[in-house]
Amino acid sequence: MNKEILSSLVGKTVKVNRGGHDSRVGQLLAVEEDYFVLLTKEDGVLYYKGHHVKSLTDNTKKGLEFDLVIPEDFEYTQGQTFKDVLHSLKYHWVTINRGGHEKYEGVMDEITDEYITIVYNEEVIRVAMFHIRNISYDMKVEGPNEEKEETEEKNEEKNKKDKDGGKTEEASE
Repeated sequence: MNKEILSSLVGKTVKVNRGGHDSRVGQLLAVEEDYFVLLTKEDGVLYYKGHHVKSLTDNTKKGLEFDLVIPEDFEYTQGQTFKDVLHSLKYHWVTINRGGHEKYEGVMDEITDEYITIVYNEEVIRVAMFHIRNISYDMKVEGPNEEKEETEEKNEEKNKKDKDGGKTEEASE
């Protein structure tokens, strides 16, 4: 993908690839030398290598649906090149090639010019650098509804325990 075209879309909601398991909708956060950064609701921060992306879509009339509010203090791993990002993610849990048959998860261990090494349980997986389409790590933005739902669920559980606790005390008297 052309860096100039991508740069004009920073801050906008875009769809990467038209369909299939690799398609994602999110906000384009940054464009660097050989990769770009997309924030998605489902996967969090995704780093895409530009030459693996077939298409990028933005809807100028309606816009694409993306209802995630990004906090002002939101920070994510950055680097000039894709390899710089990989080095920053060393010893982090990562997911490579999300949504495809060649999806890998594990702790990133070694980064070379030719491949990276990921450790998953007892397996040591070496992935050719050329075949990495995208990578993500556990960096997500929780929407206000998700936080609200979690708080409501905790309150409901507490109320149930309080009610059950009262009945148990009455029964023992």
